[in-house]
Formats: sequence, structure tokens, C-alpha cells
Amino acid sequence: MPKRILQGVVVSDKNEKTVVVKVERRFTHPVMKKTVRLSKKYKAHDENNAHKVGDTVFIQESKPISKDKRWVVVTEAQASQ
Repeated sequence: MPKRILQGVVVSDKNEKTVVVKVERRFTHPVMKKTVRLSKKYKAHDENNAHKVGDTVFIQESKPISKDKRWVVVTEAQASQ
């Protein structure tokens, strides 16, 4: 099964080798027919501490890295495959 890739914005880079990425999804409410925006935060592994707050990044599912981390930041080239 292919690994999911999500796009989001880095909201925190205070941890070592970890960034917190906020992923927003938009959908139409089934009853109200209004566009709803929901966001969720994911902790992602950033090996070289390359990304800063405000950067738009792609994250990909991976095996568990720590208690909370199950995602890895991928580069633009890897995300487009």
C-alpha cells in the first residue's frame, strides 16, 4: 500500500530533528453545504533541522520513529513521484 503524502506548514521547530506541521483539509459539509476547514498537527522527522517556521513542506508516512513521530519530511522531488 502506498504511503500517504500530505502538504502543510511548519508551525514549530523548537525540538531537535523534529518539526510540527499543520495540515489543513477542506471539504463541503454534507448537510449545510458550506466549505469547512479542519486542521491537524503532525510531528515529523527533520534529520538536518533544515526547515523553519512558516515553510511549506511535504510529509510522508513512515514507521514509528518515537512515541509521537510517524511522519518524515520529504523533499519536493520525492513528493512529486
